[in-house]
Amino acid sequence: MTDLGSGPDINTTVAKFDEALEQLAVARKTAPMASNREVLKAALPVMAAPDGLDALYARVSAIEAKGVFTNGDWGKPAILRPAIAVRTLRQGAPDYTAIEALSELRLLAVAVGAYRHPGISAEQARHFLAQVTALNLDLLSGQMSEADRERPEGLGQIVNSLYQYLLDRLGYESILDSLVDEVRRLLAQRPIQTGSIKKMVGQIAKCLFDPEIETEGMHRAARLVSALFGPTKGCRDDPGFKVYGERLAAMDEPALHDEAVSFAAAMDETGMVSPYHPMLLRHLRGHQDDLIPLALGLSLTGNDVFQCYQEIVHKLIDDAVHPETCQAVYGLAMFLERGGLFTPAVASGLWRQIELTLCKTACNALSEAFGDAHPPRVYLLAGVMSILGQPNGVGQGNNPTCQSVIGLSMWAFNDADYLLQLVAWAARDNDIIMRFEGHQITSQHLEPGLAKERPTDVDPVSLILVPHLDRIYAEMGRLCGERDDDLHRWINPEMYGWWVGHAFLSVISQKTGHIEDYEHFIRHFYACYHPYYNGSIPVIHPQPAGIVATDSGGRMVGRHAITIRRVSLDRHGEMRIYFYNPNNDSGQDWGQGINCSTQSYGERHGEASLAFAEFASRLCVFHYDSREVGDMAAVPETGVQRATELGRASWAAVFEKSYEEQFQ
Repeated sequence: MTDLGSGPDINTTVAKFDEALEQLAVARKTAPMASNREVLKAALPVMAAPDGLDALYARVSAIEAKGVFTNGDWGKPAILRPAIAVRTLRQGAPDYTAIEALSELRLLAVAVGAYRHPGISAEQARHFLAQVTALNLDLLSGQMSEADRERPEGLGQIVNSLYQYLLDRLGYESILDSLVDEVRRLLAQRPIQTGSIKKMVGQIAKCLFDPEIETEGMHRAARLVSALFGPTKGCRDDPGFKVYGERLAAMDEPALHDEAVSFAAAMDETGMVSPYHPMLLRHLRGHQDDLIPLALGLSLTGNDVFQCYQEIVHKLIDDAVHPETCQAVYGLAMFLERGGLFTPAVASGLWRQIELTLCKTACNALSEAFGDAHPPRVYLLAGVMSILGQPNGVGQGNNPTCQSVIGLSMWAFNDADYLLQLVAWAARDNDIIMRFEGHQITSQHLEPGLAKERPTDVDPVSLILVPHLDRIYAEMGRLCGERDDDLHRWINPEMYGWWVGHAFLSVISQKTGHIEDYEHFIRHFYACYHPYYNGSIPVIHPQPAGIVATDSGGRMVGRHAITIRRVSLDRHGEMRIYFYNPNNDSGQDWGQGINCSTQSYGERHGEASLAFAEFASRLCVFHYDSREVGDMAAVPETGVQRATELGRASWAAVFEKSYEEQFQ
């Protein structure tokens, strides 16, 4: 530990901090909710002083014991989230930055075994810090951005010093390992939008090639970087587009064959597409078309589709596959693998899409979001390929449009020609048409729904369609007027399609706003969806459902729309529900040990899964076919009890009647 007596400045600031800490401890004896602001205010000058972080690290036990972290999330370190911690440190007000910095010093002490905390293990603390530092790889060099430098009270430099302090003690290798794990976890879900993921891979690449950082043995990181920047022999040195184009022109057939195989293998492994991949496909067009299926990594099924519909596939490559739209290559490959073109209406709809003239509103939106390297129609056509190939890859980010996004996913999976019709209307006419209980609804002149502005952090199809869908969903709600049940009961079948179950059950009474007969709701869900109790009827079409999302502490966040995709036994013999969550990351911690899995229990790309009772504990509404309800009496009490106990111990407590109310 560094000597703390290095000068009067550090001694003075530490003394003031110790005094504020003692005053807080005294105040808390009579006022448990006394503010810790003076302690946090005094901590910042210590952090800014030479050896100040050492001084605070030496006081971790006292800081905890005297109550700095109580009365807030920091008092329960196991529920803290790395992504939120990063925003708090780098964008938060001084008090928040101070308490987050103190918390991370505390977790460092726990991680290295210098301090034991009853609420978090050393392994958990190390994992948290590894994730936090991995999300701040731009600070590895010690350089600050303009935004960091401009923060008040020297907060940018304080945060920079804190991360250097953490990195010196945790080691770079664990940080890079954590980031590689995070990137692969996100890629396993096969999202359509990969921009942020590719930026993370870029950060990994900078670290690997920085001589100041020890990265020996980082083979997993190197493999990820090579998949994006140099997956083949011809581009292994990341030569740039001009040089790679010259190399392609000089390659013979065996060399082109090897390039095709290597690109396809990297794409299949990661779901990322290298910007060099479209260059190969465009070079093969008209020169060696027989290698295109190989470059797309097609199986027998995909190759059959390709051979039957070569003309349209060639046209899609010619018009929409460019380095700037490289992810469309994966969408095209998956679309062919799904056999989508064997539906005649889909092929016709794609020809219309290729020739579609876009309206000014759509052109402006696409150019603003994706730039002007290509005409707007190119980006939309690339987006169409992506969503048709990856129905579970479309995400809404932070936009409140989950109802619209699950529609895009369902149509891409189950009714692709209808989705193409909607895209054509929205992109060409700036309007879409739907019907609700005999009323024709046109979207163009409707008031905004939940999304007041056009989303910008979404894929091209969502960018064009979601504003229209959002307005129509809201209009259907207005047309419902006052009804005796949750309005989703009537809207969803009309909005999404005939396959949505017309029978419906909500756990929350529309009349009282309370949960009534929670056990009946859960038992009914088991009888409709659990194969052991519904006559082994599978989920034939994706079914919309409503969940109550909770945070890692089990606290209610809000209601959210998902689709139930299938119900099946996992490899351990446990019945699980596999569902599509329109958020960009489905691997969420909902508290109480309920962690949504995305790749550990046989999930298909883009699915999340939970054990049946765990999923049921977060369910609030579902659709079903009233003619296919199983035997509710056969549903065991153990599953019902497990689900209701989890629900009541988290979100459901807010909605259940008190004991006295039930018997008045």
